[in-house]
Amino acid sequence: MNRFCARGPARIGTVREVSTQQSRPRTDIDRIAEAHFDAEVALSPVGATYLGVPGHDADLDDLSPEGFAAASRLRRDTLAALEGATPVDDVDRVTLEAMRERLGLAEEMHEVGLDQSEINVLASPMQSVRDVFDVMPTVTADDWATIATRMAKVPRALEQWTESLSSSADAGRIAPRRQYERCIDQCADLTAPDGYYASFLAGARLDDGQPLPESVSADLRRSVEAAADGYRELAERLKPLRDKAPQADSCGREDYQLHSRVFLGARVDLEETYAWGQAELARITGEMAAVAEQISPGASTKEAIDLLDADPRYRLHGTHALQAWMQERADEAIEMLDPHMDIPEPVRTIECMIAPTETGGIYYTGPSDDFSRPGRMWWSVPKGVTEFGTWRELTTVYHEGVPGHHLQIGQTVHRKELLNRWRRLASWTSGHGEGWALYAEWLMAELGHMDDPGNRMGLLDGQSLRAARVVLDIGVHCGFEAPAEVGGGAWSYDKAWQFLTAHANQGEDFLRFELDRYLGWPGQAPSYKIGERLWLQLREETARREGEAFDLRAFHRRALDIGGVGLDTLRTAVLGSA
Repeated sequence: MNRFCARGPARIGTVREVSTQQSRPRTDIDRIAEAHFDAEVALSPVGATYLGVPGHDADLDDLSPEGFAAASRLRRDTLAALEGATPVDDVDRVTLEAMRERLGLAEEMHEVGLDQSEINVLASPMQSVRDVFDVMPTVTADDWATIATRMAKVPRALEQWTESLSSSADAGRIAPRRQYERCIDQCADLTAPDGYYASFLAGARLDDGQPLPESVSADLRRSVEAAADGYRELAERLKPLRDKAPQADSCGREDYQLHSRVFLGARVDLEETYAWGQAELARITGEMAAVAEQISPGASTKEAIDLLDADPRYRLHGTHALQAWMQERADEAIEMLDPHMDIPEPVRTIECMIAPTETGGIYYTGPSDDFSRPGRMWWSVPKGVTEFGTWRELTTVYHEGVPGHHLQIGQTVHRKELLNRWRRLASWTSGHGEGWALYAEWLMAELGHMDDPGNRMGLLDGQSLRAARVVLDIGVHCGFEAPAEVGGGAWSYDKAWQFLTAHANQGEDFLRFELDRYLGWPGQAPSYKIGERLWLQLREETARREGEAFDLRAFHRRALDIGGVGLDTLRTAVLGSA
């Protein structure tokens, strides 16, 4: 929903003084932003549900070419309205620049057909149509009736999406074959006898554990069966498109530059960033070797990881134990960070959940506008996995919870007295959000909460993966020469796999999915590590300018109060135009 985009940066002031005010009158620019937000969630009921905006939960997005065109018209109308708007304070100046950047860049994507042709293994309409049901309430019979109504509309939404993919293919814009193949496989997984839809129906209960009323149960059964049939039919419709799709995974330098700007909200020198990624990976590899020596003198990194995996101090058995451990660590982090971070009262609640899917991903969904639905950390446990190593995952809890996404997103949602709804709820940039979450992991180490060698290895292991994908993603898609360790020359799938497995210590199924994700979602995976780099640079520059007056707690609050804007916008908002 929030793929907004850019034009050249305007002058933005600092928000230091405004952010300390108790309330702020709404301005003309706020009203434009609010009107855009209302129209946007009306066009995207799925987005409305994720953002906790009521009134749209029974519907799905129009995924036809006309639906994409309607979103484009809205963006263009809003950009035109902003042309005549005059900012009255620094908050307005940030809003103006952020909206121009996000909406303008989304228009660039639309003009070249990258939005309508998108299909990948993680974040295309095929997944969003299914994923939205994870965050819908399931307390009452009415909640389940709403789910049944929306579920019945899944087949039509998938048909519309196929129309868009076909239209894009006819215009010469089609995603790589590998992404079609994997999505066809996902359709089979969802509709298998032990897949998502069968499990969803079998687990449908009221909040008190009672069965659904018969009338609701019958409607839900029909809707779930229809949705499953919709995904079976989707697989068949995707096959002819797969046969037309190119074998090459690379999107090319020109498209990649656009993708990179979407996910960072900043322009970076891709050659310099590619070289930096290799240097950063080498640094992390060295640190991992040093920690391995602490774990067992003379052990290699791989040997130390094997020892950690076998160590009962770091083992959890079963998903119930995993969920309880996640919740304990998340709650504990909030208490530990009280001296270092401003944590608003509603943000002190986070729910840790086992996701209904089995992809292996871990993710966060934000609170609703009124916090009646709290922020949630989700763990999608792969089928058959019952053992978990906490040494690897403590850093993930900090990434997804506090001081990571939960603090970042929750604080922004909480700032009603300062920010309009578009700024609070809909302004999201991956480099800002994921960069902050990686920064948050290092912050916990800096504050002394990752000193245990096992947990420290987990932090570094995650950082190694994030640095490796900077190299892999940029290198593959931009056609840069592969590193010498995989033979140099042109990147290939086999070289990418060799490189990834040399620097990541997860299971094969997880890493195969990760590689498919990078190949099908250009620019997103590097935004974590590049975003972290830009956050660290912003902190260092702020500290340099402020000298002895620099206060880390105040820096965090000031920067997070700005919300999820692009990183160039964030930098100018924090530092001013000097």
